[in-house]
Amino acid sequence: MRIAFFSAKPYDRMFFNQCNEGYGFQIDYWETHLGPHVVSAIETGTDAVCVFVNDRLTADVIGVLADKGVKVIALRCAGFNNVDLDAARKRNIQVCRVPAYSPEAVAEHAVAMLLTLNRKTHKAYNRVREQNFALNGLLGFNLHGKTVGVAGTGKIGKAFCRIMLGFGCRVLAFDPFEDEELKTLGVQYLPMSDLLAAADIISLHCPLTPENHYMISNEALEKMKQGITLINTSRGGLLNTKDVIAALKKGKIAYLGIDVYEQEEKLFFKDLSGSIIMDDDIQRLMSFPNVLVTGHQAFFTEEALTEIASVTLHSISLLDSGKQPQNGEMLV
Repeated sequence: MRIAFFSAKPYDRMFFNQCNEGYGFQIDYWETHLGPHVVSAIETGTDAVCVFVNDRLTADVIGVLADKGVKVIALRCAGFNNVDLDAARKRNIQVCRVPAYSPEAVAEHAVAMLLTLNRKTHKAYNRVREQNFALNGLLGFNLHGKTVGVAGTGKIGKAFCRIMLGFGCRVLAFDPFEDEELKTLGVQYLPMSDLLAAADIISLHCPLTPENHYMISNEALEKMKQGITLINTSRGGLLNTKDVIAALKKGKIAYLGIDVYEQEEKLFFKDLSGSIIMDDDIQRLMSFPNVLVTGHQAFFTEEALTEIASVTLHSISLLDSGKQPQNGEMLV
């Protein structure tokens, strides 16, 4: 089994090589992302491609993969908005993913962003290093007693709800499929418009689909309380960046934490410290003192990377033997 592995970083190689000792696949690592610019370079006879969040598998890319004999597209992530599933289905390419590599990893990062923004620990750290122990400008608020709105209560959203309940928050949720266990714990499901109006803090934990693209735009922002705290660790396309910037300037959004960005494929997972970033929107966001941006690192824990490698290679192995994974990994 020969696998072309795209968007490969040193940590990807380490965890996948360790896991591959039990399989013996031939893995060809590519540092570049997969897209129209490189797909033709894949050698004929490659059985599978392993891709990540910023690889772009359009219908044209999938057509080239099929012509080269690729039978499997293995997403080493949960989201799949970057793959044309209809095109894969038409070309008889199977698509699998890792639906639940470590829900706690992403949920905990969302909480870390919330606490950092609120208690300003990043600013306090820099101050103290300069021997400035003043507290002016570091005022936060108690999470206890606040109303937290959670959009999406899949495995990650569910983990986030549990943590917020532990802080003593009132937790509201929106999801087309209500989780009965969360309801018994005290989580209240509401229509999205009601959640937007009631919450002090909103955290997004949904996949990006055509239906919820730009779910947070001017229309949604107008329904929110003045001074809302907004956290997004899901997909950048859930936020209309220009509308969010306008809301920050008006004070509608008091704190914004984003681990994802709708144009992140040009930026994230790269060292651009010596470059001029031409994206005015991300530069504007990073200029706000009440905005925290991290580079899609919410998943980045030892446990998550171990599980990602294990599930991905196990799924490829099953598909290679004519079987299918049975725990939500299959998309096509």
